[in-house]
Amino acid sequence: MKIFFLFTFSTFLLSAFEQATASAHYDKILTHSRIRARDQGPNVCALQQVMGTKKKYFSTCRNWYQGAICGKKATVLYECCPGYMKMDGTRGCPAVAPIDHVYGTLGIVGATSTQQYSDISKLREEIEGRGSFTFFAPSNEAWEQLNSEIHRNLVDNVNIELYNALHHHMVNKRMLTKDLKNGMTLVSMYNDQKLLINHYPNGVVTVNCARIIHGNQIATNGVVHVIDRVLTAVGNTIQDFIEVEDDLSSLRAAAITSDVLDILGRPGHYTLFAPTNEAFERLPRGVLERIMGDKVASEALVKFHILNTLQCSEAITGGAVYETLEGNTVEVGCDGESLTVNGVKMVKRKDIVTSNGVIHLIDEVLIPDSAKQVIELGGAQQTTFTDLVAQLGLASSLRPEGQYTLLAPLNGAFSDDTLRMDQRLLKTILQNHIIKVKVGLNELYNGQELETIGGKLLRVFVYRTAVCIENSCMVRGSKEGRNGFIHIFRQIINPAEKTLHEMLRNDKRFSVFLSLVKAADLDDVLSRPGEWTLFVPTNDAFKGLTDDDKDILIRDKNALRNILLYHLTQGVFIGSGFEPGVTNILKTIQGGKLYLKTVNDTLLVNELKSRESDLMATNGVIHVIDKLLYPADLPVGNDQLLTILKKLIKYIQIKFVRDSTFKEIPLTFYKINIIESNVQPIIRKEDPSITQLTKLIEGEPEFKIVREGETITKVIHGEPIIKTYTKIIDGRPVEVTEKKVTEERIIQGPEIKYTRITAGGSDNEEKLKKLLEEEVTKVTKFIEGDGHLLEDEEIKRLLQGEAPVRRVQPTRRTQGGAARRRTRLAYS
Repeated sequence: MKIFFLFTFSTFLLSAFEQATASAHYDKILTHSRIRARDQGPNVCALQQVMGTKKKYFSTCRNWYQGAICGKKATVLYECCPGYMKMDGTRGCPAVAPIDHVYGTLGIVGATSTQQYSDISKLREEIEGRGSFTFFAPSNEAWEQLNSEIHRNLVDNVNIELYNALHHHMVNKRMLTKDLKNGMTLVSMYNDQKLLINHYPNGVVTVNCARIIHGNQIATNGVVHVIDRVLTAVGNTIQDFIEVEDDLSSLRAAAITSDVLDILGRPGHYTLFAPTNEAFERLPRGVLERIMGDKVASEALVKFHILNTLQCSEAITGGAVYETLEGNTVEVGCDGESLTVNGVKMVKRKDIVTSNGVIHLIDEVLIPDSAKQVIELGGAQQTTFTDLVAQLGLASSLRPEGQYTLLAPLNGAFSDDTLRMDQRLLKTILQNHIIKVKVGLNELYNGQELETIGGKLLRVFVYRTAVCIENSCMVRGSKEGRNGFIHIFRQIINPAEKTLHEMLRNDKRFSVFLSLVKAADLDDVLSRPGEWTLFVPTNDAFKGLTDDDKDILIRDKNALRNILLYHLTQGVFIGSGFEPGVTNILKTIQGGKLYLKTVNDTLLVNELKSRESDLMATNGVIHVIDKLLYPADLPVGNDQLLTILKKLIKYIQIKFVRDSTFKEIPLTFYKINIIESNVQPIIRKEDPSITQLTKLIEGEPEFKIVREGETITKVIHGEPIIKTYTKIIDGRPVEVTEKKVTEERIIQGPEIKYTRITAGGSDNEEKLKKLLEEEVTKVTKFIEGDGHLLEDEEIKRLLQGEAPVRRVQPTRRTQGGAARRRTRLAYS
């Protein structure tokens, strides 16, 4: 009767507990283990055992399907699930394990060493009696692995040391795995010592970093959990440990300098990967001195070794990424019995448990990107770039206190021919990959211009899935360092030097196309500032075209313009900026549509391969094709023209609708601004000289020329022109509207008036000087009726104070009081 009662009671408890544990990770993993072993019979669980060890796990799906734990092959075992047992002659584990008091349950789960020590230390009577206990019982192997000296001291003093040690493994209430919440702190039955509980998503439950390997064995007066190591008392904080550990004196100095040490003395659940003194000694002296002399860098360094979560080594069964207090992440994994950090075996000693976390000693210093100089951010795929920057002397110009952005091409972007270039030319190429300011990915927007240390302006193009600078697009891997960003690019960046028209004129492959462009009066379009994408057929596309055919084409200017402008679209579209395999539809100036996509790094235009793409011009980009493009939906109404087009275009069927005509395309798709310049008489009484250039901080931009008590003021004003572009904010494209201002500058006194177009909003003195040098208008000075034209260089010297203006003879008189007006055209 008694046996029947115990059997019924234990079955009731198990079923109740199983229903209540639906939300616990340990119990979920256990349920999966039962499902995997369902073919073995009832109540059988599937486990994985690491080959060559006795370590067994109820595995996650990831470990199960990989067939490995911590990178080591694992074999599959089938055992009775906790609380069940086999019966002779039956499949699986149909019987419930007998229920007993805690002392008897230690024998049931095989923790016989703990049972023996409980007997000799006089703990047996307590755990056989009344109460409700949780016993975290070390396995037999755990006692064998205990430090021999500690083990001997415990056994030699069973009534005090051993008794207290066993009490340290006990809690005075029943706690099943579902009750053991992550981050919980329990109070043990010895001196109210703390037991730190962690319950991980992979089902691992730890007590002071000891793993529960057999949980929830119910007893009449509590529950037994078997653990894989003997617990030791925890009292000190991580800060306390660092302050007394001789092998961490370098880390201690860095933590004090950066004011981080106090954080490790506060309550929490931290993981510290603590570099030893030897690890610090391995760092290059210059690097260590620079970081330690920079409080921001040293703080980042120390915080990069600290996780705000407690990660015991036994809970790590595969690689996982964790955020550090510095803000960046590290990957913590395992390789057999060893822990790895960012894939490297570096942990010398693990699981030093403190009251506010755990410490793992490592033999390498982890340096975060935020503590590195920008040149140090280059990875294994950018070594060619970083090595060349150092070899050509550019690294020394990247001052630690400066702000830079490196545009680093992948190693494969540097061909043998490039590497064999004259070093002066190669240095110029590299200078085009170093930006004067620090610009993050989220700060880049379409239409932006970035100035390099070589003085070049690079254009930014933002597309749906790509960000490109000139001809090259970024790949993943941007990093921010102490003095700048590094962005990774597929190709070497080639800044544009010539207009579209100049590029066509200088390449004999395009001579036929260029002649047709000129005949259609479109060469001016390709010469002026703008943003165009031009698909240029080579001369091969016009094979079979006779002079008579060409004359027929030229005579029908509307037809010719329709054909040519079908090759031109508004906007700069880089081939590598398109999402691979996805069709992109572009509207041409002619009005028809072009269908573009990239396949295997090749640009297709209406399914025709581009033979060469991304040839950058100052006013756009060229993609080379070997066929003439023609809109499939545009009919031809002239027999002669149809015959000519059929000679040239064989990849589509051209529609013929008799007497249909091509629409007229007026040249209004690009804008012309008329700029007027007024020249007033200038009277010189004596040599003027410029003594001051005033930099504008607020209000209307102006500068002053001071001479003999006379002030000349320049005023800037004009009607705003609205410009819209796309800017990336927090990783998302956002439409931004900006005003483009027409500026009018008037010099009063002796007066010079001229107008130019520029983007407003900058008070940069160097930019103003540069703009004045580039845009200064020639001024006619009339002296006694003789017109003398001041050249650009003379006006530059006048504005910069480098040379005085020639003295006017006192006997000479100035003629022509009225202002002369000159008009010129500016295109935008």
